[in-house]
Amino acid sequence: MNVLVVGSGAREHAICYKLSQSKLCEKIYCAKGNAGTSQLATNVDISVLDFEALAKFCKKNSIEFVVVGPEEPLAKGIVDYLNYAGILAFGPTKIASAIESSKIFCKNLCKKYSIPTAAYETFDNFDEAYRYIKKAIYPLVIKADGLAAGKGVAIANNEYEALAHLNDCFANKKFGEAGSRVVIEEFLDGEELSYMVFCDGKKFVPMVASQDHKRVFDNDLGPNTGGMGAYAKAPIVNAIQNQCDSLIEQTLDALKSEGIDYRGVLYAGLMVVDNKPYVLEYNCRFGDPETQVVLPLLKSDLLDIMLRCANGNLGDYKIEFEDKFCVSVVLASKGYPGPYEKDKPIYGLENVTDAIVFHAGTYKKDSKIYTNGGRVLNVVALDKDFKKAIEKAYKAIESIHFDGMHFRRDIGKKALKYF
Repeated sequence: MNVLVVGSGAREHAICYKLSQSKLCEKIYCAKGNAGTSQLATNVDISVLDFEALAKFCKKNSIEFVVVGPEEPLAKGIVDYLNYAGILAFGPTKIASAIESSKIFCKNLCKKYSIPTAAYETFDNFDEAYRYIKKAIYPLVIKADGLAAGKGVAIANNEYEALAHLNDCFANKKFGEAGSRVVIEEFLDGEELSYMVFCDGKKFVPMVASQDHKRVFDNDLGPNTGGMGAYAKAPIVNAIQNQCDSLIEQTLDALKSEGIDYRGVLYAGLMVVDNKPYVLEYNCRFGDPETQVVLPLLKSDLLDIMLRCANGNLGDYKIEFEDKFCVSVVLASKGYPGPYEKDKPIYGLENVTDAIVFHAGTYKKDSKIYTNGGRVLNVVALDKDFKKAIEKAYKAIESIHFDGMHFRRDIGKKALKYF
């Protein structure tokens, strides 16, 4: 069948990469895609939010299935729109996507159904939030309620830092409408874990666990980013796998109780404290950069899995993963995660061996590839030995260069204590 992948990042490149290996897939289109997806799919210049144009394109090109990558079109109802137009799509409906599009919805759901999460309060105006932080115990976490591209969360170590983030949300409108309400919650001190599962509305099947690196600098310093790298299989999950599955089951049961049929990927961002997982957040789609380390390990047919999820017949399907580790390092533009440079030529991609390069923010012009985003490339390596996977990724990076390129040099370091 013909498939359309919606999105333009490294996550979508990884999805195209794995779909291209499916026996069920004839042709892949990607809207809007990037220089990397163009090697596997036909890029289409249609906005991810132009649902009407996407539906028309699908019907014109006999596209039977749409895979939605980013959260924004999901939160705005792309799956509802396409399904109404008679086009099957992979991803949750608008109401189901609220588990990510509203932090307050997510936290209230956890509280109502006793799903482990940090203690919290919610606020819809600056004055009440300010009175709260003046009496709070630090550190604490402040989250913009809506979608903020991974940058609406701040860990405040004191009142001054908390006030700065409240001002960004309420006064400076840094996150637009997404910051008109906030969640202020207790700080959980532990180790983060990304746990993604496939869901068909009734059952779920877990993927291999992974760990993201959100801060821009080594040793988890500097501001939050969309993710500077990841690795899988995350060994921290070994002791708590059953707890993670139980937590997911609780959540899906809670959604069912609220009348919500959840299909697609459910991503649990967890904090593990004393061998107990707590929900930091839920995402309604594949994580980025976690997808870039999880899908290369997938042995089963991705398109088959997705179709089963969308059709509600995942059943007892057994999903297989490689018995290997996968490490991804993000190469970012100068200035990221703040204002960043673009249009820099990228050199050396043709010299990369023993690694996969997923494109995030790139474009191609006159046979040359240029930077076009804050996160530019994901360099991905696999090996049965975790340390060797790390070494392969960083060795491959030595071949690549663009002006202002920067990256973390400690991806996977936290996991070394397990080996």
